[in-house]
Amino acid sequence: MTHKSHSKKINARWWKEAVVYQVYPRSFKDSNGDGIGDLRGMIEKLDYLQDLGVNTVWLCPMFKSPQDDNGYDISDYQDIHFEFGNMQDFDDLLKAMHARGMKLLLDLVLNHTSDEHPWFIESRSSRDNPKRDWYIWRDGKDGKEPNNWESIFSGSTWKYDETTKQYFLHVFSQRQPDVNWDNHDMRKALYDMINWWLDKGVDGFRIDAFTHTKKRDGYPDLPNPEGLQYVDSKPMHMNQPGVVDYLIDLCEHTFSKHDIMTVGEANGVGPHDAPDWVAEEEKRLSMIIQFGHTKLWDTKGEDKFDLIELKEIFTKWQKNLHGVGWNALFVENHDIPRVTSKWGDTGKYWRESATSIAAMYYLMQGTPFIYQGQEIGMTNTAFSGPEDFNDVAAKNHFAIRREEGASDAEITKELAANSRDNARTPMQWSAEANAGFTTGKPWLKMNPNFPEINVEVQKKDPNSVLNFYKRLAQIRKTHKVLIYGDYDLLLADHPDVYAYKREYNGNMAWIICNLKGRDAAISLPEIENREMLLHNYKDAPKVTGSMTLRPYEAIVLFQKHV
Repeated sequence: MTHKSHSKKINARWWKEAVVYQVYPRSFKDSNGDGIGDLRGMIEKLDYLQDLGVNTVWLCPMFKSPQDDNGYDISDYQDIHFEFGNMQDFDDLLKAMHARGMKLLLDLVLNHTSDEHPWFIESRSSRDNPKRDWYIWRDGKDGKEPNNWESIFSGSTWKYDETTKQYFLHVFSQRQPDVNWDNHDMRKALYDMINWWLDKGVDGFRIDAFTHTKKRDGYPDLPNPEGLQYVDSKPMHMNQPGVVDYLIDLCEHTFSKHDIMTVGEANGVGPHDAPDWVAEEEKRLSMIIQFGHTKLWDTKGEDKFDLIELKEIFTKWQKNLHGVGWNALFVENHDIPRVTSKWGDTGKYWRESATSIAAMYYLMQGTPFIYQGQEIGMTNTAFSGPEDFNDVAAKNHFAIRREEGASDAEITKELAANSRDNARTPMQWSAEANAGFTTGKPWLKMNPNFPEINVEVQKKDPNSVLNFYKRLAQIRKTHKVLIYGDYDLLLADHPDVYAYKREYNGNMAWIICNLKGRDAAISLPEIENREMLLHNYKDAPKVTGSMTLRPYEAIVLFQKHV
């Protein structure tokens, strides 16, 4: 689909001025001592979020679910999972948020349901059930699966079902059958559900895995030169031609009737095709979560990651969407390891690196997202063996590698740096038992560093990571240039420093961040004599046109239009 040329005017919208905080409910705050976070626990912490400068919360799935993939396998979209509370608790949460002027986004899973969803139970009951075609069923081929596609969570994307002697498709876990978006009755049922939540008063949605809804016509085998059992199937179901037509239909029947914030998880969408998703004049999504920079998490070695490549990726998104659509700014979420462990320094420069990374991403053009615990610099955890993992992807990896003869110790080591469980350890509220998260036994082992890294300790320290995040929210709110301003990259070839300039109505701001653990000399004559809005060392540096930044030093400068 080719997109039209778009005008460059930037319109003010409430969701552009928002600061979004992502809550993983299972790990946020437990109110009843069962070791699992819940909606009542969230209500207890709304004042904390407001104090942080957050005005919008993205709540990961809290719907009824067997919890095979921690709630992304939904068995009833219009009920609350019992471990998190009930619908009254949800209503109380929504009311408490609205009373504070805060907005709530739900996580909407539209690519698949749980295999315990009544729709799927009907679909699998017989080949001629009216809901049979709500999911994707196929005959096997040569006594095996219909094709050689590999699931995102390992193994085949197909599961054989004894009842009707056919296979159903699951791009993710085998307990997450994909729904068939070519079936209009299925779509209408999803739209009715979405509109039910909108009538209830929710303020928007983050839409999970939507780019996987369209599959390659004919479900062909993938080339397999290496003779693998199954082949990575993403090229067959990620951002396929036709997926934007599904998006248009979805928006027309639901989102476009309301002034809400919609955030699409858009794996496979690049900066050039993003306008099809987020161009304002198209009235589709507010923004998308893109994954260009997350691959830089997987790098190994001394330098952690290639900063020049990171600058290129972010700058492409900033430039391509400028005046066309809007960016979602993030460096952490529930699916990726902790950023300070990946790009920063969890030892000597833990505080400096956590704050420098924060300033770098938070003050670009877009809406900043904070993942719970990021604002206190939470780090990757310590895994001692298979019992410390909960994630379905990790469990599948253990099963496959054990078959190949690997020891548990080897597999634990393989998973430690990149497991999604790093981001899912419970929130560290205090130095008390279980970090103040629960009075019971936490569902996932606490990160052992909670006595040092926690909210209570950081509240009292004016130089803490937490207080730095509060100041970021304050300066962004006070200076519109940090929301709506143009973005221009500076020092593009500097291997250690990410620097950019924002400009809006004649006001200018400079964001200059050393992202490496060594001194970095810079030459930027234009920053001389500018007002200092923010810095992350205890003592403010002397700013000159040629200066040396200390390891992980970040400064934000401002010049008012005169």
